Amino acid sequence: MQLTHEQEAMAAAVEDQWLATALETGPADRAAAEEGVRVSYRLAGLEPPTRIYWFGSPRAAAVAVALLTGVSVPSSSGVSPSSGVLSSSSGPGSADGETLPEWFGGVVAELRRQGWQTGETAGASVRRQVRTEPWAAARAAAAAELGAEGWAQLGSAAGRRSWGLAMDRVAGRLRLRLGEDLIAGLPADLGKAVRSRLLDAIYGQFDGAWLGTFDAAGRLSPQAGSESPQAGPGSLETESESLEAGSGSLETGSGLSQDGSGAGLAGLAAVARQAGWWWAHERVAVLSERPALLARDNVGRLHRGEGAAMEFTDGYGLWAWRGMPIPPELAAELPTLTLDRIQAEENAEIRRVMLEHFGYERYLQEAGARQLGSDETGTLWYLDLPGDEPLVMVEVVNSTPEPDGTSRVYWLRVPPDTRTARAGVAWTFGLTEEEYHPLVQT
Repeated sequence: MQLTHEQEAMAAAVEDQWLATALETGPADRAAAEEGVRVSYRLAGLEPPTRIYWFGSPRAAAVAVALLTGVSVPSSSGVSPSSGVLSSSSGPGSADGETLPEWFGGVVAELRRQGWQTGETAGASVRRQVRTEPWAAARAAAAAELGAEGWAQLGSAAGRRSWGLAMDRVAGRLRLRLGEDLIAGLPADLGKAVRSRLLDAIYGQFDGAWLGTFDAAGRLSPQAGSESPQAGPGSLETESESLEAGSGSLETGSGLSQDGSGAGLAGLAAVARQAGWWWAHERVAVLSERPALLARDNVGRLHRGEGAAMEFTDGYGLWAWRGMPIPPELAAELPTLTLDRIQAEENAEIRRVMLEHFGYERYLQEAGARQLGSDETGTLWYLDLPGDEPLVMVEVVNSTPEPDGTSRVYWLRVPPDTRTARAGVAWTFGLTEEEYHPLVQT
């Protein structure tokens, strides 16, 4: 099957809707999300969880999952397992080094508030049954219905942009930073145990990056994605009434609705419309809220000059500069950077963040960069950076004046072996110096 231009346009429109879901912020409709959880279990042939817990961030949810799956709190940590309260004798710098942060005690207390009793466990993870197998079945059905060419064409039309923008640039960065924060913020064994629970996470709203492809497949063909990993009581028809109610229900006629296509994904889609990361276990499901704030730059990377680029309601946040997660203390330091502070930084990636915030032009001037030459395209500057590759940049003046008559200056970082401004400008276009022959210089 080969998609027509109209079908590709439809698929792209579906992707836009799911991309908006993946990047949504604000409180969940918890009732709708919980119903989606129950549908996911039933479609997988499982009994729904007996209890569903909610937390303000994936960090808190991961800790809750660890506690619900048997990870013990160090007795010397200052946290009372029965109450979740930090004892008065605990505090930073305890002799045994096992003191836990205040937010950890808050997670224990929140579990208690929601009804957790000592000895209650979540059971084994059922992520494979709830998420992995339905995805594989839907993919196999869609590929069989659309053919290899049609499936590849659909994936390009309805999934390529959203995967890069939602999973690579947001969810992937969050996962990386969260894992590092858990290791750095908790005692060694406990931090590793909690981080390992990230392997069982279902990405909730960020699954919109691939749900859109199956949604579009179902709209193209009623049979595409119709396979469910379990038959019988897990079929979509038995859940249609519950999915029709509430703001979190799936739209009638969509590729993931009660028309029969994408049946095994209907519950996952309902959760994705409302919640952030979540965990599915035999007896318990743990859900987290979506971010309260999500700041990105003009190309979709996590970015915010002051404050966290991603903020959650319980205080957890991710600081990022043009897509790179950075420590909160660095974010606080950026407005007051000095040349000496940048030069003293040993971490090359962090130093690059500092350089971008400080400004390359200012840094080159203050650090005494050497001019390698100039031509009709611009001026080439060179500066050694200790512990990193040299900083080589082309200073380019826009030939089109601004409304006030001034000409804007741009700085282009180029490979360290660049030796002429023309070669540097050509490199930014993927050309060699000999191939670069612009008709109009803008």
